[in-house]
This record gives sequence, C-alpha cells and structure tokens, in this order.
Amino acid sequence: MFVDYHQEQWPDWLGTAEFAYNNKVNSSTKVSLFMANNGRNPRIGFEMRKKRKVMRAEEFAAKMKEIQKETQTALRKAQEEMKK
Repeated sequence: MFVDYHQEQWPDWLGTAEFAYNNKVNSSTKVSLFMANNGRNPRIGFEMRKKRKVMRAEEFAAKMKEIQKETQTALRKAQEEMKK
C-alpha cells in the first residue's frame, strides 16, 4: 500500500507500517501490542493531554500483570474457537 510499483520506497515507510500494526487492537487479545507491552497506547498528537498521576512502580507492575493475564485468557479463548 505504501510502495511504488518499483518497490523502492518500502524502507521509508516501514516504521510507519510497524507503528500502525502495533497500535491496532488485535482481534484475538482485544488490546494493541503497545498496550500489551507497555500498559498504555502511545499519544499520537491529536488527543488532548490529560493531567494524571504517575503510577508507582508496584501499581504499574500490577497493571501489567493484569493486562497480560487478560491477554492470555483472550488468546486461549481464540485458540479454542479456532479448534472448533
């Protein structure tokens, strides 16, 4: 989609394609790869910046464990549905 017919421009667009892929909600896990790996989605620059309290490390670790647990559950469910 991002290359010309000579396919010479793909290296220029690879970072954009990777960002788009990582920011898309996965149909199996129901979260984006950014959310699964970082506990949040990146700011793209269009949304308003929210004032928020910075999480303590323990809170962040607990949040990440919960996201990973939910992701694993969703993947198991998707695997079972594929088996059917």
